[in-house]
Amino acid sequence: MTPPPSFRRFLELLHEFYESRHRSSLAREMREEDDLFMLLVFSEMMGVPNPASYYTLELLPILYERFHEWHLRMGMERSPLDHFRCC
Repeated sequence: MTPPPSFRRFLELLHEFYESRHRSSLAREMREEDDLFMLLVFSEMMGVPNPASYYTLELLPILYERFHEWHLRMGMERSPLDHFRCC
């Protein structure tokens, strides 16, 4: 049984009220988690041993598109990978 539209709208507004105060901190936490994940995926290429490299290998093509933004955000002016130039 679905709730009436007015109650659904009330729930949406309630969710927005509680989430809006924490939106920036949630976005920052998501960015930090994303950065850690990128480091885990690209660590083998940077010379850091990665025990999960077999499982993260298939994610590389997907994450190449975001690599440039990531290494700039991490404070690296140029790509740390010798065989992958994005700048």
